[in-house]
Amino acid sequence: MSTSTSTSAQIDYAFYAKAGFLLGVTLFVVGAGGELVGTAFFGSLPAWETTLLFDLEVLGILLGLFAPLTFGIVLPLTE
Repeated sequence: MSTSTSTSAQIDYAFYAKAGFLLGVTLFVVGAGGELVGTAFFGSLPAWETTLLFDLEVLGILLGLFAPLTFGIVLPLTE
């Protein structure tokens, strides 16, 4: 019998912190790159595309900041 009182599965916090950060960077690069390339090739982009690309940039920044903070610092301390 196991003497551990924890019934939760072991979570690989380092993997989730790194993966979340990389996903955030990817979203930011796609948003910023899409805006630069789209404007360079097509001139003015429609409003919905500009909004979508801007939202990707903001989501990428937030995810890139909060994923390592959450999975690298907060959750390991609560375990």
